[in-house]
Amino acid sequence: MRIPLLFACRYLFSKKSVNAINIISIISIVGVFVSTAALVIVLSFYNGMEKFILSMYSSSTPDLRIEPKRGKTFSGKTTVFKDIESSPDIKNYVELLEDKILIQYDHQQFVGQLKGVPPSTLDLQNEQEILHSGKFSIESNSTSYALIGAQIQSNLQIPLTGFYNQIELYFPRKAASVNNLNPLEDFNIRNIAVNGVLSYQPEFDNIVLVPMDFARDILGEPEQISGIEIYLNDIDKTTKIQKDLEHKLRHDFLIKNREQQNPTLYKTVKSEKWIVFFILTFIGIIAIFNIIASLTMLVIDKKEDMKILQHLGAKKSMVERIFFLEGVLIALIGSILGIIIGYIFCKLQQSFGFIRTGEMEGSLIDIYPIDIRLQDFLVVFMTVFILSTCVSYFASKLSVKEIGRITDIKNAE
Repeated sequence: MRIPLLFACRYLFSKKSVNAINIISIISIVGVFVSTAALVIVLSFYNGMEKFILSMYSSSTPDLRIEPKRGKTFSGKTTVFKDIESSPDIKNYVELLEDKILIQYDHQQFVGQLKGVPPSTLDLQNEQEILHSGKFSIESNSTSYALIGAQIQSNLQIPLTGFYNQIELYFPRKAASVNNLNPLEDFNIRNIAVNGVLSYQPEFDNIVLVPMDFARDILGEPEQISGIEIYLNDIDKTTKIQKDLEHKLRHDFLIKNREQQNPTLYKTVKSEKWIVFFILTFIGIIAIFNIIASLTMLVIDKKEDMKILQHLGAKKSMVERIFFLEGVLIALIGSILGIIIGYIFCKLQQSFGFIRTGEMEGSLIDIYPIDIRLQDFLVVFMTVFILSTCVSYFASKLSVKEIGRITDIKNAE
């Protein structure tokens, strides 16, 4: 291996008899370098956008959520839940009661999701991130109020002020009779005034947020709950605590982290990133194919050297190895340079933010965010290097085979 590597290094860095071969070799290195740097930069930009988007959606999403595997409700008064609530790792423990409900306002109807929570729960949330308009309160002087999703407000055109801002909520009674002459008697019907509209987020669009006591009254559920939201002191311990809860609660409950609570959002963000990665990879393959031209021209230029090597006893496999290793060197140099330049570019953007989104009205960010992740650098380096190595292997085989007809290299192994 030493002799082929020595020849490969010599051929790559020495001046060729035809100046165009030097230029083609440089173009090959630049092609690999640009492909690597582009992948590193684009993935880091996507990481930054992913982190920004998820931070917006996760502002109101609990770190963990407990739901029953079977049925809609369960008892939260058992010993195991008391132990979970008193755990030092848990910052806030919120019981909730949810179900589908019919909303009516001014003879217009909409099916939404009723969510009953203790009024003190709102103190845990950031009002500016969650509330779009109105008052951030669901109870005042023992009077219950509702916070509704933007989609509900848009469809029913419910005002936030005045006397005529109450909505009617309908939910089927558990002991409904099929023989009842008045169908409305089979429903629990309650009126509640709207206090505010939640921000424009998919998780809030069809929500009617009310106090727990109000939800228990209309849903006819005096004791049980439908879920528990858990906020942790240390987010880095989420995976460990999730596994501990799964062990404690056996197989009767689902414990979901933030990603599992919003699977569509997370899958969409991640799939977009990797789709762009594969598109850029295919574009990079075109640039990597410059290695074929470089090796072919070099083989032609060094055909006299191959004659000498043949007379000295070199086999065809050794000649192929020389040019294969030269292709590998081109890939290695281009990949390392691409990684270094890509990293420097990302750090400069992270520190100085010279690439901006522009001063657009309503823009949520002014500077394109960057998130540098080591695993992406490794993936990019391995992808580009492996593709370049494969191209070099086949290029060395084909080039030496064609030139072999001219130089009469023996086909001995």
